[in-house]
Amino acid sequence: MWVFAVARILACPERSRGAFVRAVCLYSDDMRAVVITKPGGPEVLEIQQVETPHPRAGEVLVRVHASALNRADVLQRQGRYPAPAGTPQNIPGLEFAGEVTELGDRATRWRAGQRVFGITAGGGHAEYLTSHERMLAETPAKLSWSEAAAIPEAFITAHDALWKQAALAANETVLIHAAGSGVGLAAIQLVRAKGAIPYGTSRTAEKLERARGFGLEEGAVVSGDLEPAAKKAHEWTVGFGINVILDLVGGNYFPGNLEILASQGRLLLVGTVAGVKTEVALGTILRKRLKIIGTMLRGRSLEEKIAVTEAFSREVLPLFAQGELRPVIDSEFPLNDVRQAHARMESNASFGKIILRIPD
Repeated sequence: MWVFAVARILACPERSRGAFVRAVCLYSDDMRAVVITKPGGPEVLEIQQVETPHPRAGEVLVRVHASALNRADVLQRQGRYPAPAGTPQNIPGLEFAGEVTELGDRATRWRAGQRVFGITAGGGHAEYLTSHERMLAETPAKLSWSEAAAIPEAFITAHDALWKQAALAANETVLIHAAGSGVGLAAIQLVRAKGAIPYGTSRTAEKLERARGFGLEEGAVVSGDLEPAAKKAHEWTVGFGINVILDLVGGNYFPGNLEILASQGRLLLVGTVAGVKTEVALGTILRKRLKIIGTMLRGRSLEEKIAVTEAFSREVLPLFAQGELRPVIDSEFPLNDVRQAHARMESNASFGKIILRIPD
């Protein structure tokens, strides 16, 4: 038996050696992953053994230690948001933190053992994933795995939308819908880092009060429509309107956004959890000369994603090292409790990111 075991160990890839040569390696080159077995509720999620991916040219293999949950994972589980071609179709997960364990051909940017984090089009809720080497950022030394996993999707999305696409300037006003979400809390901090003023909406006053600790100026509790926020925005801006709106909700928020925006305001549409259709007042768009920008990360080309990641690394990552920005964690679940993590997200009670820990 020991001869057989040694033979299996020697056949395992280098990444598997250590920690008793990872017991699973004695039997196969498989890994654990969250698998969507069919469209449905959290009960359709299972932890299964699947084949470990191998890095291609220019890629690295990352041992994932933590991964955060996103609305897109819930929609994918429900069968409403399929993964892009070329990515795992039944393994969710859009962001991760871990360590480099293996380099593909012509991959030279990282070395084995380096702590990295990043975004991926799918497959993040697994023990291993492959990533193009330029899609990764180095994890600041003082951050834990869970803290690092809480950063990529939220802060890269908010940075790209506000700093890049909206060209946010100092002293401008920003209204952030779903201010207590992961992206919302990242946006509040990034607005402050630009010297601008963040306002927000939420379904609960408690979330708005907690968001003040991350820089929120004022907030409005909303439920069915944006009338309360419109009244507040008129007060906040002395009737001038909001310069930039970051909308993570969509649906019937859209018409209200147009009324709230100032002349030459910019609307960034990032999410559609409240619906994908609405009526639009075209006259308001023309009269105010508004800019409406739809944005998403998952469906972009590799080249675009690399550019976004590298801009984030240059402009935002140093602010974490300096303590000016903070990841916000709502709760943590071991990988085996992924169903409970999905239930937590669907409760709409979360404040910040929900983390899946993926221990050895």
